[in-house]
Amino acid sequence: MSELMNEFLQRANQVLQHIEPLLPKMAEPIDWNTVYAASWQRKGNSSFFRPIALGADIRLADLLGVDLQREQLLRNTQQFMRGFPANHALLWGSRGTGKSSIVRALLAEYAEQGLRLIEVERNELADLPLIVESLAGLPQHFIVFCDDLSFEAGEGDYRILKSVLDGSLERAPDNVLLYATSNRRHLLPEQHSDNQHWQQGDGGELHPSEAVEDKIALSDRFGLWLSFYPFNQEHYLDVVQHWIGEYARPSKLDWQFTEETAKQAISWATARGNRNGRCAAQFAKQWVGLRLLEQTV
Repeated sequence: MSELMNEFLQRANQVLQHIEPLLPKMAEPIDWNTVYAASWQRKGNSSFFRPIALGADIRLADLLGVDLQREQLLRNTQQFMRGFPANHALLWGSRGTGKSSIVRALLAEYAEQGLRLIEVERNELADLPLIVESLAGLPQHFIVFCDDLSFEAGEGDYRILKSVLDGSLERAPDNVLLYATSNRRHLLPEQHSDNQHWQQGDGGELHPSEAVEDKIALSDRFGLWLSFYPFNQEHYLDVVQHWIGEYARPSKLDWQFTEETAKQAISWATARGNRNGRCAAQFAKQWVGLRLLEQTV
């Protein structure tokens, strides 16, 4: 019997020796006392945190017109930082309206109090169990951040992600939250037929309501939903003025927001087909930079 057992152990050891190089490995941990933000990376057979530099150029006070969303996410993060129950959050809506900026501004606000940010690409979220496990028990509080999380019609890997999120988030330690942004509330494109009362037909979906439920189940993993909408013209011009002031301040540029400047800002947004915070900041950069350039000529 002992000979059979020894033979079995030898063969098992040989199998493990062949499999081990194929398994993902964690690189050496980083010092979270000095690193405030990192991205999750894969290289070859190793997975690791790569430190990244996130400046404090965006503050919560810079995010105008999204006061309700900002306050809700701020309160949720404060609960999290104090060890109180808090929700994973999905920020969804129009592009350029401040979804990602709010999350990064939170790091600037709370980094000195122990908040850390980990950026994870959608394709790397399958590693979420490994990420969560490596953070458990650390004294810092971690926001795992997935920017622009969405899926196209026909993609099946959202079911894998749904399963990963379901297991990882339900068992996530108290010092880990997931914040994600998306242009879609349900993370997948919704079809007109989803809202019709289908009838069974040749090759049709036998239980269409279950298919619809399956689509929205992924976003249900997030307890806090925050919606972001396109700016109206007044809101857009307010944001333009804010950013002109921010970019003009270091050089002490003397400026006034005239009717002509407003027309230029509106024309800038019209050419891009969108009024949002990103567009406003880009116009302000161009406008202030041009004024400063003219002063040097």
